[in-house]
Amino acid sequence: MQALLDSLASIVGWGNSLTWGGIGGYWWLGILIAALVPAGIYFTVRTRFIQIRSFGHMIRVMARSFHKEHEDSVSSFQAFATSAAARVGTGNIAGVAVAITAGGPGAVFWMWMVALVGMATSLIENILAQTFKEKGEEHGTFRGGPAYYIDKGLGKRWKWLSIVFSVFLVICFGFFFNAVQANAMAEAIHAAWGIHPLIVGVLVAVLAAVIVFGGIKTIGQFAGIVVPIMALCYIIIALVVIAMNLPRIPEVLSLIFSNAFGMQEAGAGAFGAVVANGIKRGLFSNEAGMGSSPNVGAAADVKHPAVQGYVQMASVFLDTMMICTATAAIILLSHVPLSGNMEGVTLTQAALASEVGAWGNGFVAIALIFFAFTSIIANYYYAETNIFYLWHTRTSIFCYRALYIGFILFGAWVAYSSSSDNFALLWNMADMSMGFMASANLLAILLLSGVAFKVLGDYEAQRARGIEEPVFDARQYQIPGVEHDVWDGTDTHSKGVEK
Repeated sequence: MQALLDSLASIVGWGNSLTWGGIGGYWWLGILIAALVPAGIYFTVRTRFIQIRSFGHMIRVMARSFHKEHEDSVSSFQAFATSAAARVGTGNIAGVAVAITAGGPGAVFWMWMVALVGMATSLIENILAQTFKEKGEEHGTFRGGPAYYIDKGLGKRWKWLSIVFSVFLVICFGFFFNAVQANAMAEAIHAAWGIHPLIVGVLVAVLAAVIVFGGIKTIGQFAGIVVPIMALCYIIIALVVIAMNLPRIPEVLSLIFSNAFGMQEAGAGAFGAVVANGIKRGLFSNEAGMGSSPNVGAAADVKHPAVQGYVQMASVFLDTMMICTATAAIILLSHVPLSGNMEGVTLTQAALASEVGAWGNGFVAIALIFFAFTSIIANYYYAETNIFYLWHTRTSIFCYRALYIGFILFGAWVAYSSSSDNFALLWNMADMSMGFMASANLLAILLLSGVAFKVLGDYEAQRARGIEEPVFDARQYQIPGVEHDVWDGTDTHSKGVEK
């Protein structure tokens, strides 16, 4: 067994070097390190800093997102909550801790940067997902995502890219990410209450199966209730910790900014490690540009593709700028050493317990139960959408569901093994699959960005004419691959509402 894991670790290490850097000893020589932030900057500039200039409008769109266009459809908010359920997970608690211990406090700065430019990237990819979506099997439902906009928007000669993306998404979200989430839950629950990790894994697998087999509507309804409550409670606790340590805030901010540019640390905490870990954990957490959120963003029934772009942009802000920052504050304001034996969620638990008392250990475990569990069920839908795209058979769905459950149990087994090598391998597998998946999606959205800019321009032009809720009519534009019966401006949506 160990020989197999060692061989797997070598393959995973090579894959991570290709996508995340390290080839020839150069930390920046990797597809995503070189492309993710520059792509986000490009989208930010081309949209005229939309995440800043339209921040207020984004909030207003969010306020309207609870409304359903049709009774049997998925609302914009439910799609937001489902994608937030996937985003807001282990990455917000364990991932931030991993970033800080591996790259130093400065990694938090690079997580912020990935989120800031990633808001524009998320807007673009979700506009594309909505633009190229198609009607689902059930009335009022839709399917879409990167595999669909690559296939329809770029044409048959790019079919290979849509297949590559779909395969890596299934591996990433259907298997490895769920193993990471289950691992963090099993570790946190074992540390807080001493429950055997494998028992936790079995319970999580059973509960997840009950919910996900109900389909996207069930997932959206569940996430729409749980996500807002769990996020609010966690942020409130972080604000309490910040209030208890107000005099130390300038010190912590100084530590983050100075370490972000390698001014203090050497070796493992040097500039390359800080940037690489910040970008890795930032992408793992907020998923902007990865191509994951468009799979559920496409399911929303909205009047204009840009609406869901704004909503998913808000999801990135919630995930990193609020919840990840909350975790970073808890860790960095505590006096728990960052170079000890603790890693991942156990570091966050120890940090909160040192500030508020022993109950903090259990609180983090409870928060992680909700964070990770909602991620597991949302991840299922992402992968199922791409299984549907690749094979569209009952057998493929059955096999996927069996492996989905198996990897939840694998994550719990890693927690049971108490091996730091197995723990590192688990995160590295997630990084590798995420890296290849995000690379395929980034190429696609860069090639299709002209379509996204055109659709966003249509939305902003209608708003400039005084239309409060713009409606998209694809017949006005020559965009190959768009289904006009989805976006005809009349059949599936009401007319725009004048101010």
